Amino acid sequence: KALGTSLRDSCIAARAEDISDSAKAREFFEKNFTPLLISRIGEDAGFVTGYYEPIVDGSRVQTDVYNVPVYRRPSNLFVRGYSQANSSMPNKGQVFRKIGRRKLVPYYDRAEIEDGAIAGRGLEVVWLKSQTDLLFIQIQGSARIKLEDGSVVRINYDAHNGFPYMPVGRILIERNIIPKDQMSMQKIREYMEQSPDAAKELRRQNRSYVFFREVKLAADDEAVGAQGVPLTAGRSIAVDKSLHVYGTPFFIEGNLPIESDTSNTPFRRLMIAQDTGSAIIGPARADIYFGAGADAGRVAGRLKNPARFVMLLPNSLDPVQRGKTMPLPEDRPSATIAKLFPQKDLPKESVKEPVKETPKEASKEPAKDAPKEQPNDSPKTPSKEQPASTQTPAVAPAGPAVTAPVAQAVPLPEARPKTAPDVASAATVKPEQPRRKRHYRRYRHRQ
Repeated sequence: KALGTSLRDSCIAARAEDISDSAKAREFFEKNFTPLLISRIGEDAGFVTGYYEPIVDGSRVQTDVYNVPVYRRPSNLFVRGYSQANSSMPNKGQVFRKIGRRKLVPYYDRAEIEDGAIAGRGLEVVWLKSQTDLLFIQIQGSARIKLEDGSVVRINYDAHNGFPYMPVGRILIERNIIPKDQMSMQKIREYMEQSPDAAKELRRQNRSYVFFREVKLAADDEAVGAQGVPLTAGRSIAVDKSLHVYGTPFFIEGNLPIESDTSNTPFRRLMIAQDTGSAIIGPARADIYFGAGADAGRVAGRLKNPARFVMLLPNSLDPVQRGKTMPLPEDRPSATIAKLFPQKDLPKESVKEPVKETPKEASKEPAKDAPKEQPNDSPKTPSKEQPASTQTPAVAPAGPAVTAPVAQAVPLPEARPKTAPDVASAATVKPEQPRRKRHYRRYRHRQ
C-alpha cells in the first residue's frame, strides 16, 4: 500500500510536468525515482519471457470446420472470497463447483471439459478449428477471433478451473522430444499438428483450463491487461501480482533473441507492470508483451533469457528505512527441532552386533558354567491354567574369539491354589425373591 500511494503521487507530478520527448521523460524519472536492483536470493539476474495476442479464425456457430468451443465462465464456478458479480476471477487459488445447496467439490479439469462435462449449457462464446489454437489462446490470456463475415471478436481472460498451470514445453523437454535449446512455441505447435493423438495426451497433462469473456474493443486496440488498461507493445510487462504493484516502472537490461533465433539483440528499456500470469512467479520475473499477430508470436515464442531487473521506487519511499521494519522470515522448523533435540552419535565400540545361533550350535548341550534352573513347585505336566514352557536355554557360540552371555532360564510362575468357596459368606446371601407384580387400578371419571 505504501508503494501504491507513492506511485499515485508520482503520477500526479508527471501530469504537471511538460514531458514531450524522451530526454524530458528520462530527466523526470531520474529526478523522482530511486533505482533498486532486484533478484532472487543467491541469483545475479532475473528471467524474462514473451507473450502476445493471437489472431485466430473462428465462427459464432458450430460447423464441421469450427468445432472446438471457447467457453465463458460457468455459473456453478465458485472462488472463495469472490462472488459471481465480480468482473474477473483470480488466476490462482482453489476453484469449486457447487453440488446441491452446500457441497463444494473441485471443478472439472481439462480432460473432463474436453470430453463434454459442461457442453450443451450455452456457454460457447465462439468456435475454433483446433484444440491447439485454444491451448495457445489460454496460455496467452487473450485473442482476436476473425469471424467468417470479416468482423473481429476480442476475448479476454475471465476465470480458470483452479488447477495449476503445467507448461507443455517442459514435458516435451523431459521426454527428450524437443531439445531445451530449440524449445519455442512454434516447435510445440509443429509437434502437435504432426501427432494429434500425442498432442491430446500432452494437452491433458496441463489440467488447467481458462474461461473467457467477450470484450468490445476496436480491431486496432491492444489487449487489456489485469490492471484494466490497454497494454503497450514493447513497454508492458506481466509480473507477479503477489509481490509487485501495477504501475511500477522497471528497467530491464539484457541480450534477447528478438531479430532471430540466434541473435543477441541488446535490450535496455523502461517497462511498466500492467499485467500478471499464473506462470509469472518471483521478484525478478517478467513476461514482455510484444503485440498481436504472427510476427509478435514468433518473437515472443523464442524469448526465455536471463536479464537484469532494476525497480524504480519513488523518492518518497525509502527502501532502507522500510527494510528496517520488515519482518524477517522464521527459521526452518528442522533447525529449531535440531536445537531442542540434539542427536549425539554413540561410539562405535559400544555398538555390538548380535550373535546369531546356527542350527548346529542350538543342538549342542548347554555349557557347564551355565547356572541350573531354579526349583519350581509347579507340576511337570502342563494344564490349561499353566502353559508349558517351550524355551530352550541359550548356548554359548563356539570359538574362543566371541564370548556371548548365556541367558538364564526364566522360572515359571507358581500355580494358583484351588480354594473352597466361603460357606459363611454364601449363607449370608439372601436368595433372590421374585418381583411382585404391580396392579394398576383403573379410575373412571364421571362426566
